[in-house]
Amino acid sequence: MDYTVKQLADLADVTPRTLHYYDEIGLLRPSSIGENGYRYYNDTAALRLQQILFYRELDLSLDEIGAILASAGFDVEAALHQHRQALQQRISRLNHLIDTIDNTIQHLRGEKEMSTQELFQGFDDETQARYEQEAAELYGAETVRESSRRWKSYTAEDKARIMAEGGQTYRDLAHMLDRDPADADVQAAMGRWHQHIRAFYEPTPDILRGLGHAYEEQPEFAAFYEAIHPDMPGFLRRAIDRYVDML
Repeated sequence: MDYTVKQLADLADVTPRTLHYYDEIGLLRPSSIGENGYRYYNDTAALRLQQILFYRELDLSLDEIGAILASAGFDVEAALHQHRQALQQRISRLNHLIDTIDNTIQHLRGEKEMSTQELFQGFDDETQARYEQEAAELYGAETVRESSRRWKSYTAEDKARIMAEGGQTYRDLAHMLDRDPADADVQAAMGRWHQHIRAFYEPTPDILRGLGHAYEEQPEFAAFYEAIHPDMPGFLRRAIDRYVDML
């Protein structure tokens, strides 16, 4: 069966522009061009598009995908088995992350105690290394080292108290989402949030503001706070901006 650009785009849930671009770069050529100038794709092309989308799901670049598909030893069935294994591993990791999110929400609500190690269950070594690198680039390597030193210096009781205080602050803020970020109670809570951050390191105003924007813009942070309430990330960013403006 042959498909027009729009038909194949609809089936694959991509835009027609995506298919045009894949044609331009030689990644997915039309199977034929009709007398009317329309591009048509057959079942073989549809299968190739499926492979492209699987590899995109695994975060490969288009150049990398093109090289794989063009290799002499490429085997569709073998590739499908590899995709299945990779996706199973990703599903397992995401399930761990979902459990961590659920447990952390319970922790913030005061319904569950969590150790610091448990806060990071589900994050693989590569992801944690990326976070550490991003933190070093954003806050400076010395700040990251200081945070690690401070945390290691605390007793188990200190750590439990710090996490409980932080959880209470987020619970307080979650009950103020209908207020203006400049509200006195909101800003008092932001002061407690600031003190919570200081338990880890001494943040500059720029770092505080950067945290607020990260809460809203970075997918991992945003997903965490959206699980508490969909409006939480944006509210935190606005409240932090206001707090920093008043420092």
